[in-house]
Amino acid sequence: MSANDTQSNFVQALLREHLQSFTPYASARRSMSGGNLWLNANESPYGRSYQVATEDLNRYPDFQNKGLNQAYANYAGVKANQLISHRGSDESIELLIRSFCEPGCDKILICPPTYGMYAISASINHNETVVVPLQEKTWQLDLDAIQTALDEAAGSIKVVFLCNPSNPLGNALREQDMLAVLEMCRGRALVVSDEAYVEFAEASQTSEVKAEKTGSPASNSASTVSMVRYLDNYENLVVMRTLSKAFGLAGIRVGFTIGSENLINALLPILAPYPLPDVSVQIASQALQLDNLISTRQNTFETVSERDLLAAQLKQLDYVNAVYPSVTNFILIQVEDAQALIQYCIDAGVLLRNQSNQIGLEQVVRITVGSPEENVQLLSLLKQYQPNDSMLKNAVGTKKTEAK
Repeated sequence: MSANDTQSNFVQALLREHLQSFTPYASARRSMSGGNLWLNANESPYGRSYQVATEDLNRYPDFQNKGLNQAYANYAGVKANQLISHRGSDESIELLIRSFCEPGCDKILICPPTYGMYAISASINHNETVVVPLQEKTWQLDLDAIQTALDEAAGSIKVVFLCNPSNPLGNALREQDMLAVLEMCRGRALVVSDEAYVEFAEASQTSEVKAEKTGSPASNSASTVSMVRYLDNYENLVVMRTLSKAFGLAGIRVGFTIGSENLINALLPILAPYPLPDVSVQIASQALQLDNLISTRQNTFETVSERDLLAAQLKQLDYVNAVYPSVTNFILIQVEDAQALIQYCIDAGVLLRNQSNQIGLEQVVRITVGSPEENVQLLSLLKQYQPNDSMLKNAVGTKKTEAK
């Protein structure tokens, strides 16, 4: 045995036992690389230039930048003492689990299909994940099953993660169901509303209202917008936000945890001492200025419009069996062979995301809505795709559906 083998075995043996066979989260960048058209990570196609001062980069950044936090509080409609800023939503997930879940005994609850980092972060902290799938016909919360899971857990479930709007589904959860879960968990568990895509849901709802007034084609209406307006009613409510999606700033990794003042005060001592680089703070602060907010909103409405146009075109493809309604910046389609379609697109330099490993999403592909030019390029490619004869026959013979 070589010295390297001995060292490797030694390091592996030092790992916490439950991490020795740990499987990491397969992010879009980690699982796929290359390509010239990235439609696999739900990123914004709209970039922007920002001015960054570099003369103070020899100094550590603020623990919590007051200007940034106040700017986002104004944007979100909350008080500055009701939020903290940090490295994206993923740090919020990790922070909440590490703060409120005792390793080896406490649990989290999730409702798949959902974002994978909830279970990953729980596993790293040695916490069990209780799984209560969404109702497959409606993709809404199964309230009876959630209540049963909470009762059976006998107080060991400390955090409930609800992705709203949903990733990977793209739909919004019903507001009354969210409130019902908050009531179930009052006094015994936190309920986290992960609102990474909330700007698109709000734009979808606004587009629906405008369409009703004008008689023009409507977007899919969100059944709920942000839960922040209920913060004063529920001390167990936590809202996660990010600048990675609608703001087009995935590269600076800025997110926010919003909750009661008591919750924020509990999290502050546990948060890393320098959670955001100064450059990220500068860019995020500029993004929250009025002119940039207006630009972001315009881009969001364009994305919603492009999404609906793209969805209509996808429904015309013979091999697409279902197109899922969406209030986000992505669309799910069900085909006969998801991996074959994914590989065809990869060979052409286009990256999409296979969601077939998610509960209830067999042979489902997720497509990020790109710019108008990118969507034209994608559709041109998809129209040339030819599944093998048996698959195409099955697809043509299957009644087109819009997944509910």
